[in-house]
Amino acid sequence: MIDGLVSGRLYGTAQVRTGQHGTHFVTCRVRATAGDGESLFINVIAFDDIAKEALQALDDGDSVSLAGALTPKVWTDKQGIAKPALDMVVHAVLSAYHVQQKRRTVRGQPDIDVDQDDVLGDV
Repeated sequence: MIDGLVSGRLYGTAQVRTGQHGTHFVTCRVRATAGDGESLFINVIAFDDIAKEALQALDDGDSVSLAGALTPKVWTDKQGIAKPALDMVVHAVLSAYHVQQKRRTVRGQPDIDVDQDDVLGDV
């Protein structure tokens, strides 16, 4: 097992699914840029309640960092070219929203539910 940290952007939205025994889990895909500049897709699954909630709160295109167990994979595109991919079982999620919350906590400021209109102001 490889324990890794991956950063990228959510591709689509997270989906809640139900397992055979009635347990809920969340799946999604993250698009990350590899060292050579090519995109790499990470197939994500989360069983931890906090990680599931964090992924569900994100929208398509949101930046996210994930920590968890990685499994390298290979898939073949329509032209028959082999491409790398990763499967990841996530145990921690960090996004820009979480960073803001952690900063407020460190500074001793109360958690504030920020309305999107308050952030953007009058447009």
